[in-house]
Amino acid sequence: MEYHFLLVKAQNFPLAGRGGPSFDEMGLQPALLAGLGGLSISRPTAVQRIAIPALRRGRSALCAAETGSGKTLAYLLPLLDGLLSRPAAPRGLVVLPSRELALQVGAVAAALCRPAGLHVRGLTGGGAAGGLRRQLRAPPPGPAVLLGTPGALREALRRRFLALERLRWMVLDEADTLMDDSFAGMLEEILAHAPVARTQVVVVGATFPTGLSQTVGKFTDVGQFVTLATQSLHRLPPHVQQKFVRIKGQDKLPELLQLLKEHPASSGAILIFCKSASTVNWLGYILDDHKIKHLRLQGQMSAAARAGIFASFQKGDVSVLVCTDLASRGLDTSSVQLVVNYDFPDTLQDYLHRVGRVGRVGSKTPGAVVSFVTHRWDVDLVRKIETAARKRTGLPGMDSSINKSPPNKGNHATQRKKKKKSPVKGKKSGSNSNSQVLMTHV
Repeated sequence: MEYHFLLVKAQNFPLAGRGGPSFDEMGLQPALLAGLGGLSISRPTAVQRIAIPALRRGRSALCAAETGSGKTLAYLLPLLDGLLSRPAAPRGLVVLPSRELALQVGAVAAALCRPAGLHVRGLTGGGAAGGLRRQLRAPPPGPAVLLGTPGALREALRRRFLALERLRWMVLDEADTLMDDSFAGMLEEILAHAPVARTQVVVVGATFPTGLSQTVGKFTDVGQFVTLATQSLHRLPPHVQQKFVRIKGQDKLPELLQLLKEHPASSGAILIFCKSASTVNWLGYILDDHKIKHLRLQGQMSAAARAGIFASFQKGDVSVLVCTDLASRGLDTSSVQLVVNYDFPDTLQDYLHRVGRVGRVGSKTPGAVVSFVTHRWDVDLVRKIETAARKRTGLPGMDSSINKSPPNKGNHATQRKKKKKSPVKGKKSGSNSNSQVLMTHV
């Protein structure tokens, strides 16, 4: 037996950039304004109006805003503006948890930098031996911005292909994922190689781990960080319709197939979230049997394969993507109109990130989320979501302060269990024996 209940009906779809100063009025340099024009972006979002003036003043900051709100431009624009203002000492680093996200942010950075003559490089590892060396060839004259994944950056630092002594600013994007067990050790090693104490550090995300201050605090004074947060932080998007389906496990597949029939490809792209790579593969085989064209994305695939799959999905070659939470963080999914939680997420943070795949900046319609609720502990999280939606408050147990101390280990207010996330690491490349490799300074 199943029953449906609707938490949030779609309200007015928010329009980006309503009110407040324009990019031009913020004093950004003409070359960056030209880059924005090339991206067809004319007005700043709420987080951009808050973050750009503050970061242009050179403060280290925690930039906290809801998913899909335009955080990438919120940090790229002021930091690139600083490189243009101080050409004698221009070096920037953006650390991102996945190759897919690094490629996506890199494309935006390149579009902004092209009119300004700034050079952008990506360091994501993978490929044949020597991949790191090829990615780190000496750049052409002019300021350099490097975007990299933790595994590739650590490997380049260990092999002395890369030095960070001249770093002027560093961004830690999707901070909650970077602080996951898969990446935390790598991140500390990267921070240890950087002059963090004299570097402008910007920590970016929609949710933040409680151990963040302890990690960053080993290298710089986190008490000097300013918090930049929007009013909608940790709140469910009111313009996104969210539907919960109480259903037995064996009934989820028929329900999903019916849902896909009701949403043809012409009605927009669909994300189907599963907890594990094995479920993604199994569900993919079932969709194959039903002649439903789709793509699969999970952490056991190679980095190159994942990048190609998501690029194909973004271009609209296929409108259905079956995936793990790998696709829930940071990636631009403005074409997505429906998110299906085939497996209900383990934590409120994960639910918030999944919901953020629809109704994003650049989306034409607000979209909807359908969640299958099968377990008693799923219902417990649903009740917390329902309460937050009804009271129009943030989801409980989340914090936007970098100075928050870690809770006692017994505190499970926002999660049922500790998850193992699939690592997205740069593969080892290159060789210590080649002494002719140039060390790249950033």
